[in-house]
Amino acid sequence: MTAPNAEKKVRVLLAEDHALVRQGFRRMLEDDPRLRVVGEANTGLSAIELAGRLRPDVVVMDLSMPEIGGLEATQEILKANPEIKVLILSMYSNEAYVRKAFEAGAKGYILKDAVDVDLPQAIMALAQGGAYMSPSISNLVIETLKGGAKPEAVADPYDNLTLREKEVFQLIAQGKSNKEIATLLEISVNTVAVHRARVMETLGVHRTAELVLYAVKRGLIPQP
Repeated sequence: MTAPNAEKKVRVLLAEDHALVRQGFRRMLEDDPRLRVVGEANTGLSAIELAGRLRPDVVVMDLSMPEIGGLEATQEILKANPEIKVLILSMYSNEAYVRKAFEAGAKGYILKDAVDVDLPQAIMALAQGGAYMSPSISNLVIETLKGGAKPEAVADPYDNLTLREKEVFQLIAQGKSNKEIATLLEISVNTVAVHRARVMETLGVHRTAELVLYAVKRGLIPQP
């Protein structure tokens, strides 16, 4: 027999690449009778696949995910399932990261060092049609508005890459060779080389080290 109100629980998909961290989040959420974890993803691509298959109410998305970053995964999830709400988890309180997250379609942004306080509250806010930011970020935004500062919108050449090119870029930044990338993505080595050249041309870089630096600055991979 189904427990009373079980069907009304908020269904949550966790997207976090570190297993121990993900398990900690799961235990925290399962202690809340309002929430139910319906799936876990350890890469950006698996988050996209599971979101489409499981149709959760809320996806909790780490900003830095393997294969494809959290912001790109968010965009792909929302293209296919605009009713899903995405909550970004991040180590960065920088206003530029927050802005990019909301531009990607996320409805919430919380800092990892405040997860134990913010996570269930943020998920419930999103599930009920609202938005949520960690209080420290909210204060930052308020202070920015008070000061009259308005960040200039700068076109990011990364946004001109295709999804496949972003996948290749992510794997290059993780130190994978052309052959390894070809195996992982099930494409030819020559195709990988074409994508690599296109990525470098679009981003205006000339060496792999520059690609890695670009990925770190954009939050696609953790800083070494």
